[in-house]
Amino acid sequence: MPVCPKCGVEVAEDAKFCNICGAPLTEEQSKTEEKKSTVDSVKELNNTKDTTAEFDPADIEKNKILCLFSYLGILFLIPLLACQDSKFARYHVNQGIILFLADLIIGAVAIIPILGWIAAGVGGIVIFVLMIIGIVNAVQGRAKELPIIGKFRLLK
Repeated sequence: MPVCPKCGVEVAEDAKFCNICGAPLTEEQSKTEEKKSTVDSVKELNNTKDTTAEFDPADIEKNKILCLFSYLGILFLIPLLACQDSKFARYHVNQGIILFLADLIIGAVAIIPILGWIAAGVGGIVIFVLMIIGIVNAVQGRAKELPIIGKFRLLK
Protein backbone atom coordinates (compact mmCIF):
# COMPACT_ATOMS: atom_id res chain seq x y z
CA MET A 1 0.00 0.00 0.00
CA PRO A 2 1.41 3.47 -0.93
CA VAL A 3 2.39 5.99 1.75
CA CYS A 4 1.85 9.76 1.71
CA PRO A 5 5.20 11.48 1.10
CA LYS A 6 4.24 14.36 3.39
CA CYS A 7 2.76 12.76 6.50
CA GLY A 8 3.62 9.06 6.09
CA VAL A 9 0.05 7.73 6.42
CA GLU A 10 -0.93 4.76 4.26
CA VAL A 11 -3.30 5.72 1.43
CA ALA A 12 -5.43 3.81 -1.07
CA GLU A 13 -3.83 2.66 -4.34
CA ASP A 14 -6.01 4.93 -6.50
CA ALA A 15 -5.92 7.98 -4.19
CA LYS A 16 -4.76 11.22 -5.75
CA PHE A 17 -4.54 13.15 -2.48
CA CYS A 18 -3.79 12.10 1.09
CA ASN A 19 -7.03 11.88 3.08
CA ILE A 20 -5.23 13.12 6.22
CA CYS A 21 -3.05 16.07 5.14
CA GLY A 22 -4.36 16.68 1.59
CA ALA A 23 -0.92 16.43 -0.05
CA PRO A 24 -0.93 15.45 -3.75
CA LEU A 25 0.20 11.86 -4.27
CA THR A 26 1.29 12.06 -7.92
CA GLU A 27 4.28 13.97 -9.24
CA GLU A 28 2.12 15.89 -11.73
CA GLN A 29 -0.25 17.10 -8.99
CA SER A 30 2.70 17.97 -6.79
CA LYS A 31 4.19 20.16 -9.55
CA THR A 32 0.81 21.88 -10.05
CA GLU A 33 0.57 22.58 -6.31
CA GLU A 34 4.16 23.87 -6.30
CA LYS A 35 3.42 26.24 -9.22
CA LYS A 36 0.33 27.56 -7.47
CA SER A 37 2.25 28.25 -4.30
CA THR A 38 5.02 30.06 -6.22
CA VAL A 39 2.49 32.23 -8.06
CA ASP A 40 0.71 32.94 -4.77
CA SER A 41 4.03 33.89 -3.16
CA VAL A 42 4.82 36.37 -5.95
CA LYS A 43 1.33 37.86 -5.74
CA GLU A 44 1.67 38.18 -1.97
CA LEU A 45 5.07 39.86 -2.34
CA ASN A 46 3.55 42.50 -4.61
CA ASN A 47 0.56 42.98 -2.31
CA THR A 48 1.80 46.30 -0.96
CA LYS A 49 0.19 49.52 0.24
CA ASP A 50 -1.57 51.48 -2.51
CA THR A 51 -1.95 55.20 -1.73
CA THR A 52 -3.11 56.35 -5.17
CA ALA A 53 -6.34 57.80 -3.72
CA GLU A 54 -4.29 60.31 -1.71
CA PHE A 55 -3.02 62.04 -4.86
CA ASP A 56 -4.71 64.55 -7.14
CA PRO A 57 -5.89 62.77 -10.34
CA ALA A 58 -4.80 65.78 -12.46
CA ASP A 59 -1.30 65.59 -10.93
CA ILE A 60 -1.13 61.87 -11.68
CA GLU A 61 -2.28 62.27 -15.27
CA LYS A 62 0.09 65.16 -15.93
CA ASN A 63 3.23 63.52 -14.48
CA LYS A 64 2.86 59.75 -14.76
CA ILE A 65 5.00 59.40 -17.91
CA LEU A 66 7.87 61.45 -16.46
CA CYS A 67 7.65 59.35 -13.28
CA LEU A 68 8.84 56.25 -15.13
CA PHE A 69 12.32 57.82 -15.24
CA SER A 70 12.38 57.60 -11.44
CA TYR A 71 13.21 53.90 -11.75
CA LEU A 72 16.00 54.20 -14.33
CA GLY A 73 19.04 54.82 -12.15
CA ILE A 74 20.37 58.37 -12.03
CA LEU A 75 17.55 59.44 -14.37
CA PHE A 76 15.43 59.90 -11.22
CA LEU A 77 16.77 63.48 -11.49
CA ILE A 78 14.48 64.14 -14.49
CA PRO A 79 11.17 63.97 -12.59
CA LEU A 80 12.82 65.37 -9.47
CA LEU A 81 13.76 68.56 -11.34
CA ALA A 82 10.92 68.71 -13.89
CA CYS A 83 8.04 68.04 -11.49
CA GLN A 84 9.16 69.76 -8.31
CA ASP A 85 5.63 70.66 -7.22
CA SER A 86 4.13 67.22 -7.90
CA LYS A 87 3.44 65.02 -4.88
CA PHE A 88 2.92 62.05 -7.20
CA ALA A 89 6.32 62.56 -8.84
CA ARG A 90 8.02 62.96 -5.45
CA TYR A 91 6.48 59.68 -4.33
CA HIS A 92 8.00 57.83 -7.31
CA VAL A 93 11.29 59.74 -7.15
CA ASN A 94 11.62 58.66 -3.50
CA GLN A 95 11.23 55.01 -4.47
CA GLY A 96 13.60 55.52 -7.40
CA ILE A 97 16.29 57.00 -5.14
CA ILE A 98 15.97 54.09 -2.69
CA LEU A 99 16.22 51.65 -5.61
CA PHE A 100 19.25 53.52 -6.97
CA LEU A 101 20.99 53.41 -3.58
CA ALA A 102 20.24 49.69 -3.24
CA ASP A 103 21.75 49.18 -6.68
CA LEU A 104 24.90 51.06 -5.63
CA ILE A 105 25.22 48.88 -2.54
CA ILE A 106 24.81 45.75 -4.64
CA GLY A 107 27.50 47.07 -6.98
CA ALA A 108 29.85 47.53 -4.03
CA VAL A 109 29.16 43.98 -2.85
CA ALA A 110 30.10 42.71 -6.31
CA ILE A 111 33.73 43.60 -5.57
CA ILE A 112 33.94 40.68 -3.14
CA PRO A 113 34.97 37.52 -5.02
CA ILE A 114 32.60 34.57 -5.34
CA LEU A 115 30.01 35.21 -2.57
CA GLY A 116 29.82 38.89 -3.50
CA TRP A 117 29.39 37.97 -7.15
CA ILE A 118 26.57 35.58 -6.31
CA ALA A 119 24.87 38.09 -4.01
CA ALA A 120 25.27 40.83 -6.62
CA GLY A 121 23.76 38.60 -9.30
CA VAL A 122 20.72 37.80 -7.19
CA GLY A 123 20.46 41.40 -6.02
CA GLY A 124 20.67 42.63 -9.60
CA ILE A 125 17.73 40.44 -10.57
CA VAL A 126 15.72 41.74 -7.60
CA ILE A 127 16.56 45.34 -8.52
CA PHE A 128 15.52 44.70 -12.13
CA VAL A 129 12.18 43.20 -11.06
CA LEU A 130 11.52 46.12 -8.68
CA MET A 131 12.42 48.55 -11.46
CA ILE A 132 9.86 46.96 -13.80
CA ILE A 133 7.17 46.98 -11.08
CA GLY A 134 7.89 50.66 -10.37
CA ILE A 135 7.74 51.64 -14.03
CA VAL A 136 4.45 49.80 -14.52
CA ASN A 137 2.97 51.43 -11.40
CA ALA A 138 4.08 54.91 -12.51
CA VAL A 139 2.80 54.59 -16.07
CA GLN A 140 -0.52 53.19 -14.82
CA GLY A 141 -0.84 56.17 -12.47
CA ARG A 142 -0.60 54.16 -9.26
CA ALA A 143 1.18 55.18 -6.08
CA LYS A 144 1.92 51.69 -4.85
CA GLU A 145 4.85 50.79 -2.60
CA LEU A 146 7.51 48.61 -4.13
CA PRO A 147 8.03 45.28 -2.39
CA ILE A 148 10.93 45.21 0.10
CA ILE A 149 12.00 48.87 -0.23
CA GLY A 150 8.68 50.74 -0.53
CA LYS A 151 8.35 51.60 3.15
CA PHE A 152 11.54 53.69 3.24
CA ARG A 153 11.21 57.48 2.84
CA LEU A 154 13.94 59.97 1.94
CA LEU A 155 11.69 62.61 0.37
CA LYS A 156 8.49 63.96 1.85
